[in-house]
Amino acid sequence: MLRSAVTGRSVAGQVFLLQVVIVLLLVVAAVVAQVLQVRRDSDTEAQNRSLAVAETFANAPGTVAGLRAPNPTAVLQPKAEAVRKATGVDFVVVMNTDGIRYTHPKPDRIGKKFVGTIGPAVAGGIVTEHVNGTIGPLVQVVVPVKDTSGTVVGLVSAGITTAHVGGAAAQQLPLLLAAAAVALALATGGTALVSRRLLRQTRGLGPYEMTRMYEHHDAVLHSVREGVLIVGDGGRLLLANDEAHRLLDLPEDAERRSVLELGLDDETAALLASGRVATDEVHLVKDRLLAINQRPTDLRGGPAGSVTTLRDSTELRALSGRAEVARERLNMLYDAGVGIGTSLDVTRTAQELAELAVPRFADFATVDLFDAVLQGEEPRPGTALRRTAGAGVRKEAPLYPVGERIRFVATSPQARSLTTGQSVVVPVLRDAPGWRAQDLERTDQVLEYGIHSMITVPLRAGSLVLGVANFWRSEKPEPFDSEELALAEELVARAAVSIDNARRYTREHSMAVALQRSLLPRTLPEQGALEIAYRYLPAQAGVGGDWFDVLPLSGARVALVVGDVVGHGLHAAATMGRLRTAVHNFSALDLPPDELLSLLDELVGRIDQDETSADGTAAMITGATCLYAVYDPVARRCTLARAGHPPPALVHPDGSVEFPDVPAGPPLGLGGLPFETAELELAEGSRLVLYTDGLVEDRDRDIDEGLELLGDSLRRTPGASPEETCRTVLERLPARPSDDVALIVARTRVLDTDRVAQWQVPSDPAAVSQVRSSVTAQLAAWGLEELDFTTELILSELVTNAIRYGRGPIGVRLLRDRTLICEVSDASTTSPHLRYAASTDEGGRGLFLVAQLADRWGTRYTPQGKVIWAEQPLP
Repeated sequence: MLRSAVTGRSVAGQVFLLQVVIVLLLVVAAVVAQVLQVRRDSDTEAQNRSLAVAETFANAPGTVAGLRAPNPTAVLQPKAEAVRKATGVDFVVVMNTDGIRYTHPKPDRIGKKFVGTIGPAVAGGIVTEHVNGTIGPLVQVVVPVKDTSGTVVGLVSAGITTAHVGGAAAQQLPLLLAAAAVALALATGGTALVSRRLLRQTRGLGPYEMTRMYEHHDAVLHSVREGVLIVGDGGRLLLANDEAHRLLDLPEDAERRSVLELGLDDETAALLASGRVATDEVHLVKDRLLAINQRPTDLRGGPAGSVTTLRDSTELRALSGRAEVARERLNMLYDAGVGIGTSLDVTRTAQELAELAVPRFADFATVDLFDAVLQGEEPRPGTALRRTAGAGVRKEAPLYPVGERIRFVATSPQARSLTTGQSVVVPVLRDAPGWRAQDLERTDQVLEYGIHSMITVPLRAGSLVLGVANFWRSEKPEPFDSEELALAEELVARAAVSIDNARRYTREHSMAVALQRSLLPRTLPEQGALEIAYRYLPAQAGVGGDWFDVLPLSGARVALVVGDVVGHGLHAAATMGRLRTAVHNFSALDLPPDELLSLLDELVGRIDQDETSADGTAAMITGATCLYAVYDPVARRCTLARAGHPPPALVHPDGSVEFPDVPAGPPLGLGGLPFETAELELAEGSRLVLYTDGLVEDRDRDIDEGLELLGDSLRRTPGASPEETCRTVLERLPARPSDDVALIVARTRVLDTDRVAQWQVPSDPAAVSQVRSSVTAQLAAWGLEELDFTTELILSELVTNAIRYGRGPIGVRLLRDRTLICEVSDASTTSPHLRYAASTDEGGRGLFLVAQLADRWGTRYTPQGKVIWAEQPLP
């Protein structure tokens, strides 16, 4: 076997000889390169050593003195010879500037002219050169000898002969040759082993025999009229002849790919990948019935895999075609049952019908519905229809586009279907004048486009006709027939039920949304304490009970509230409206957040009691959460309380985000537990973010993950406005979330100290005049002289009442905001009442005058007592 491998007659032998020649050339090249490198390195070393010896001797003590001695040779020759022997150079020559030698290894050369270049050295430079000297070819270096003044007084030359330089290379040459011989032997042995393996695989054939065998194999493989496939281990296609490519419609790059990736039907691909034995198994592949035979290739020690032959059974094609059509129709009806009506959206359901029909049943499909159906109402016959959905095998068909309103003429197939409630088949559109009368220009374009046949089927839901579905044919030359009409009617009947269900849902959803929208704030009230932006996103299905509000309070303060009623539907929306109204009323009392939530809790409990059925069981238990916050722009403080609601987020002016620790009270309606408040000091420009749980919680994540995502979104908006913050936060939500989302972003403002004035008033009626004077001066500083009279009168009455009926300390505060706010505080908790004084009464008209002069007035209670306030519009 080895002998055959190294001969040149077989392919393996030729490969062996070629590899041996290449290895030999590489070894020779390596040896030559190594020898040249060694010589070059030796030459460099010789130059460096000669230069070092020459410079050392030239700079040695006594060299300059020796050159100036009467007999330089007597002084320098012993030193030069000692240096030469110690350093291993071949000579050290000292000469004068004319090149006359004073020293030399051969004494008879002393006094003669130096052989070499000395000009650059006389000028103070260094000369390195290769020359034929008196002792043979050599490498020499000439350096100058300088006295203390820098004058060149002589020259020193040191060098090594070429024979001495090449000695190192000559010593290494045997080792290099031995290494080359070993490498050549190893390479030859490895090449012989490779050639031996190649010899076994090629079975000792020569190039001519292998070429002839391949040509015969290729001719036979591609000329037979049966498809041949060879599939390797792992299901990869190794070979396919031309007939197999034709029968299976394989791609050009099919070989080396998995048979599961070639676009074959599942059954055929699974058979080819399995490698199991098959005998005349019939498979429908595209439009052909193929008889498949398959055998494994490893029965007699061959490689793993299988060989498959394919035969086209054309005599069974017609029968198979009918069976396939019937099966496809059954599949379409099944797919219609599970694929149409997946959502309660009228437009989406109509689109599902069109997409199901194309291209399995028709080349183009359109659905036209009455506008009233799209709005959830019952259809009104005689009105125009709107093209709601469409699908096609090609784009830009000249049919009416989706979204266009269409009024069909009485002779059109669609109008006849709407009038009679019966389907209409138009086998040949070119011969249908009633259809062409709809739009002569457009119908000509449709015919030129290749559409030649159509079916129109009314969408019936009970006694209602919701619209029509149209099926068009262009690719298949045969017109629609009666069997296809029956299939179209069955498809449309199933779709009509889903469209009517979606219509009914749309009507109910629209009513609920309209109710919910009417209960939510349409615009935000004017106030100066906060810059506010908000968003409300209804749930994907149904309406919820999420709500929010912004409520201006006395003293330039603002209340923010968000809440969420448990559940969806009209009940949740109605309960939300009741709670929002209650918050409006309670906030008018200027109650602290915890007290307001306690009142809401009692209200929700009463709602549950009112909705208890006659048999004593609750018809529907109401649950709600709420967060109530009050911000004071003067003190820059925000007081919050929450009832089962997610905590607010606070974005500081530097962009950092935190979720303040606001005590979490129980949800509204449980009763029995008090609510606690938290107080935050907010820097100007801080953003307070209030939201409902739909923003941070859904089926795919818990609330902790949602809060982390919300914090990340807010950190990406440093310095952003509330409007930009809302947009950024909601970008990560779907267009229709699974739960309602209410979001408020409020950026704090501060009422500057130059817009606030306050005084302490003694409990002495005589102090009223001093208050009037101070107020007049302050109004003049603010440019509000027009309000002097009314402001003095209001404050005089309020301060007088506080002195007379209240307790000290008494304080007066003026706030210049959107309005002029007058506040008088005292330590009494007794609230004054407005009344009409009788004509015989001496007093009792003060608050009546305040109510007449001020736009608004009222009382709020504080931990220290009460504050009576009045607001006047600015001029």
